[in-house]
Amino acid sequence: MQNTLTFQIFKKDSKTKARRGRITLPNGTIETPVFMPVGTQATVKAMKPEDVKKTGAEIILANTYHLYLRPGEDIVRDAGGLHEFMNWNMPILTDSGGFQVFSLGEFRKITEKGVQFKSYIDGSSHEMTPESSIAIQNALGSDIIMAFDECAPYPAERKYIDDSFRRTTRWLERCKKELERIRLGSGRDAEVASRQNLFGIMQGGMYKDMRYESAKQIVELDLPGYAIGGLSVGESKEILVDVLDDCVDYLPEEKPRYLMGVGTPDYIFEAVERGVDMFDCVLPTRLARHGVAMTSNGDINIKNAEHSRSFVPLDENCDCYVCRNYSRSYIRHLFKSGEIMSSMLLSEHNIHFLTHMMEGIRQAIAEDRFTEYKENFYSKYYGNKR
Repeated sequence: MQNTLTFQIFKKDSKTKARRGRITLPNGTIETPVFMPVGTQATVKAMKPEDVKKTGAEIILANTYHLYLRPGEDIVRDAGGLHEFMNWNMPILTDSGGFQVFSLGEFRKITEKGVQFKSYIDGSSHEMTPESSIAIQNALGSDIIMAFDECAPYPAERKYIDDSFRRTTRWLERCKKELERIRLGSGRDAEVASRQNLFGIMQGGMYKDMRYESAKQIVELDLPGYAIGGLSVGESKEILVDVLDDCVDYLPEEKPRYLMGVGTPDYIFEAVERGVDMFDCVLPTRLARHGVAMTSNGDINIKNAEHSRSFVPLDENCDCYVCRNYSRSYIRHLFKSGEIMSSMLLSEHNIHFLTHMMEGIRQAIAEDRFTEYKENFYSKYYGNKR
């Protein structure tokens, strides 16, 4: 399958598997390791696209399931695709909708064809298949599109996981065929499809033998990149790290590796150490809406009374727009007053914090001091709490 994604590795850390690289796409370049802010509904919550750019973010994630239900992929397509629709001229990755569909529990039914589910908006009935997921993502016009997969629950029996990951592989084969079919057509859809890059997703639960087999199957399809799905779904950090130790080695070294749905600093560091390149999570904006700021000395809760007369920035070591212009006292006042600007400011700061952390990780790998950077970060951010 022809693709428009190139991936270069510039430096490998001598003590770990961490690597410093760059993904090049038609809509821009992405320095890796990278954190991708989540814009589920074609918006990073409480932020304008230009403010997201100011944080240093180079790519955002949007969600197929949500945009299919509202406003509908046809509207986004007619608007010129997501880039035009949301005024974001840099790379976009769309999640296939698999995680959201499978999280519906009793409101969905899995078959070999796909998944039948009810809308969380109005209860209407829908069906999503590998083919429809790719068609929707083609209409959205994202740069990186994800295969439709089953994100299995934790814990789960071996038989369930075995059936699940094999079905995910069959669905991936159908996703690839559908993208190829669209490319062989004509008009806008074929032109957009020619620029889109399909990533396969490794599944297999917490069973290493199934993870190995899943990786083997999806790698045979020779895709532009690969993701590790089905982790950070309720298992302990120890289990995640243990499974991840092997998962990364099952994927090609010359392709980007993406750990889906992970955004806490410790999980990111542990995954980078094992050779992962891409991350996404709703964490920074979700924390912001609850009044929590991520700082170099750990999280702070702006609701606490101690900040009522604190006229210092959220983080005196941060050079983001928020920390240069506003005090903890003011942001606390906004939050306590129910003003949406508190979410706007905290979201911008938190995303800047993570993009700046990733910048530090990349620099540390380039200078072959990743382990020292990690230990120094942990000592300040977590102190004695880890």
